[in-house]
Amino acid sequence: MTGFRPKYVTFDCYGTLINFDMGGAARDLYAARLAPEAMAEFIRTFSAYRLDEILGAWKPYAEVVHDALERTCRRTGVTFRPEDAEMVYNRVPGWGPHADVPDGLARVAKEIPLVILSNAMDSQIPANVARLGAPFHAVYTAQQAQAYKPRMQAFEYMFDMLGCGPEDVMHVSSSFRYDLMTAHDLGIRNKVWVNRGHEPANPYYGYVEIADMSGLAAAVGL
Repeated sequence: MTGFRPKYVTFDCYGTLINFDMGGAARDLYAARLAPEAMAEFIRTFSAYRLDEILGAWKPYAEVVHDALERTCRRTGVTFRPEDAEMVYNRVPGWGPHADVPDGLARVAKEIPLVILSNAMDSQIPANVARLGAPFHAVYTAQQAQAYKPRMQAFEYMFDMLGCGPEDVMHVSSSFRYDLMTAHDLGIRNKVWVNRGHEPANPYYGYVEIADMSGLAAAVGL
């Protein structure tokens, strides 16, 4: 493990801490109309379009979901209805943590302040954070930063608010594309990849790998 004691441990929220179930929402909407293989492709395409939708100027996450779902439906020949996108968006605050998260966070929170940097709206995330089972020093959103990760502006907003720099934090995420690649480019040397099976390993970016949040304490020397 790193042996580095950061001023803050910073986290991606959805996918890393919260069980981010956009795929489940899509299945509930479209599984009756799509064969299993086509359904799996629909979910992969929906994920790709959500990433594409956040790379430009900031817009509310409801629009991100709407536009990504509409593009996915168009590409896959499924009829799009605006109310379907609204249903997907409204599910987000009801999602809870991965089973390993509350205990893993609680141990670290006793020693080091925890911070979330999330691609969320201010109105979405409080209900999710309340289920995490540990106190957070701060929760920053894309709405506050006016930028979604992986854009650097989101991370820079967090640094400005904390009054620290990349050298002061350890960033924890299950995603290279949303978090760890940008963290690397910004000079965050201390990174933890939570391998939840979302993406393949990419050792170039220099990180400690843990299987779940039970390994976080060792990564920060506790």
